[in-house]
Amino acid sequence: MTSPAPAAAPPQLNGPSRPAPGPAADEGLARRLRALACTAPLHDLDARKANLAGEYGVYAMAEVALAAIDLVTLNMDFDTGADHEQIVARLQPRVAAQAPERPQAEHERVARWVLENLINVGSVDRGFRAVYGTFGADGVYVRRDYDFKLVEEVPGPGGTVFLRTTDEAVNVLVGALDTDVTSAQIAAEVKLEVLISRGRLADAQLAAEQARYRTVQYAETLRKTLDATRRNVRAVDWLRAVPDMIAEALDHVADRYRHENAILTNIRKARDEAEEPEHKRRAAELVDIVKDCIRRHTQLQSRLLEAGPLFRAEQDRQAFAVASGRSGLDLYGQLLAPVLPLPLEAAGRVTDAFFARGTGLRTPVSVRVTDLVDILLSPPAEREHLGAEMPEPDLIATPDDSRFSEEQLASAMELLTLPPDAPRRLSGLLADARRRDPELPYLVALLAVHAASPAVGTAYRQGEQSLLFAVDDGTVLDDPEFGGADLIVGTALLDAAGMAADRAEAS
Repeated sequence: MTSPAPAAAPPQLNGPSRPAPGPAADEGLARRLRALACTAPLHDLDARKANLAGEYGVYAMAEVALAAIDLVTLNMDFDTGADHEQIVARLQPRVAAQAPERPQAEHERVARWVLENLINVGSVDRGFRAVYGTFGADGVYVRRDYDFKLVEEVPGPGGTVFLRTTDEAVNVLVGALDTDVTSAQIAAEVKLEVLISRGRLADAQLAAEQARYRTVQYAETLRKTLDATRRNVRAVDWLRAVPDMIAEALDHVADRYRHENAILTNIRKARDEAEEPEHKRRAAELVDIVKDCIRRHTQLQSRLLEAGPLFRAEQDRQAFAVASGRSGLDLYGQLLAPVLPLPLEAAGRVTDAFFARGTGLRTPVSVRVTDLVDILLSPPAEREHLGAEMPEPDLIATPDDSRFSEEQLASAMELLTLPPDAPRRLSGLLADARRRDPELPYLVALLAVHAASPAVGTAYRQGEQSLLFAVDDGTVLDDPEFGGADLIVGTALLDAAGMAADRAEAS
């Protein structure tokens, strides 16, 4: 009888153990944490309803909050939002259904309290903040801040204020976060068509409402793009990103319009053929929802067609706007350089005068009575001598995609370091550069063209002793690679004595 083989020894681990990457290293966890953070203000309403003066435990505040988000989303339009008082009035029947024996004044107070907490009236920026943690590429646990809003107040015509729901609020309604609008819209409407064809009208109504939410979100994306264009046309990529988005959106609207008309025909058929009253009521509600989707898509299409003319009009308006008559402030040349050589007492008077007038106005913070009581009754917290620890920023190394190296720049600057009394033609400089390096003439030509309009005032204020300049005297450039004018490139000396006098006068 043979003896059993000895058990294998467990493998020995070399080096310190490392934490398993696990699900926390997945970006999907961060998305779920942000989705959970968006629902936290709704749960917080039920936790804080005990602070209200009176017995409000009978009300389901999170349910009222979801109904309020739903009402604001469906009542806001492309250009305007929902009216505050109208939302409060439409929310009261929902509140009254939870406690019909309570007075109407209490129902109104609950509706107004929920809506104001969704706006987060008591905070400075009227937003919410959640802290969640993820693992970085090096396996280190990092805490991050997630700032978001659910319902925000936007200015309207004539000094009015409207309510609009944010993308985060719409995502709370449909149960997703950072979902592609186009794919979600198509999926919702395909699901709607299948449910209608199978006669499941109750589920089809939920799918139709989700499709309408996605339509609102798509229009909100376009509205934000147009608002950014009105503020600064250079901040929006109208060369590729926005034209591609508009073309894709127009195709999407045309496809959805045909799809929704076909769905509308099937719903009407189901409504007319249904014998049960509940099916007829569901089908009638579906007809209204899909009609509203068609109306919103028609409005979105008209805005998409107006986007191109709006961009051209804003480009003309911003390009030919009257320039400011006052010159900008050069912090280095006008403040930092003159102040550094001064003694501390003299420099302090200059900086005190500058920052007293340069920081601008500060908006006072409006506080609630409850917040003020908490602040006054809270014991003072011990502070660190150097203040709170600053979070480490997430820095990403930018790839070096420069065409020219440091050695080529040094060689080009050596060629362009000319005596003040010996300017040269650009053609001769290009020929010398070509003998050193085949790529060097492009850098020399770039620097010479830039010197055709030198920043004399900036160089003067910053204390430069000389300045490279280029002048066109009408001579045509004779070069195998470049065309244009054969510039005269030279070095001009700046008035050092005048700069010293200006600094002394400033001090």
